[in-house]
Amino acid sequence: MTRTSRSVGRILMASGCLMLASATALAGDFDPRHGEVKRLVDEVSAEGVDRAWLEKAMGEADFSQEVLDAMSGAAEHHLVWHEYRDIFLDEARVAKGVRFIEQHRDAFERAQHDYQVPPEIIAAILGVETRYGEVTGHHRVLDSLSTLAFHHDTRGDFFRGELAAFLEIAYEQDVEPGDLEGSYAGAMGYPQFIPTSYRAYAVDFDGDGARNLWTDPVDAIGSVGNYFAEHRWQGDAPIYRNAEGPAEPPADLDFNQARKPYVSVDRLREAGIAPVAPLPSDTRVIPLALEQADGSYRYRLGLDNFYVITRYNHSYLYAMAVTELAEAIAEARGAPTHWFESTAVESEERP
Repeated sequence: MTRTSRSVGRILMASGCLMLASATALAGDFDPRHGEVKRLVDEVSAEGVDRAWLEKAMGEADFSQEVLDAMSGAAEHHLVWHEYRDIFLDEARVAKGVRFIEQHRDAFERAQHDYQVPPEIIAAILGVETRYGEVTGHHRVLDSLSTLAFHHDTRGDFFRGELAAFLEIAYEQDVEPGDLEGSYAGAMGYPQFIPTSYRAYAVDFDGDGARNLWTDPVDAIGSVGNYFAEHRWQGDAPIYRNAEGPAEPPADLDFNQARKPYVSVDRLREAGIAPVAPLPSDTRVIPLALEQADGSYRYRLGLDNFYVITRYNHSYLYAMAVTELAEAIAEARGAPTHWFESTAVESEERP
């Protein structure tokens, strides 16, 4: 090979590398023209989303190791009840919940009328999720969902569905997907709906023609009410019953399971756990053993409405925090609390 041909070869090789580098930079971390990302683009495009728009969006997505790390460190995974409770039950959050209901009284009243969900429960969801819209997340949703869709070791299929739904929502509502921020798991707006929940349960509660959970508190209030109604919330029914039991939870019972009530009151009595107020022996409940700061346990029996709260977040800790925050807000407002637990035993101080 002559010196000239070798020089030409080096030039062509360098040119090819520059073109490849340019194409890679254009595609970002998730190349929409190849592999699983292309397959997702194909599927979403088939649903009517413009292909060029999709390719541009995915080309702007970035991988986030922070998101993967956060998925394994969620508070529900490693805290006991009194630690988890202390995060969400504080005087400031209760007081802000009271003000938030007063600021949006009409929306809360309409939501209670339309969906049979008390204002305090809706407010408590928003209070636990985002401090009533103050803290809605600092991760780009596009990055979070792309990372989880293509790099999570066990839940990739689930998050690919969420990413597809997110892209469809952004396209339909004419917003830039890279501009939207949320949680590390891709939850969005005041109520932190994941995209599939946004599509299924978000409502235009203020009648302005758009379902906007990012910046519209009225739509958020109606959407949480609708979510609960669709998951069979029972208006005016209690959430739990207090119970008494042994110093240590019986080992032969399954406690704190975020699933449909699964243990009869009769079976609990056999194990030494009895409701403070009478319940029919065949009533099925979710037995809860809540660890206190001194190492003792407080027993509660979750009813159907407690199970509904766990549909929002599949954690008994979350459902109990929402319940206690809602109770505290109701008490601060002087509102009825019979739909929580009419024979409450106060072994913990309210905020």
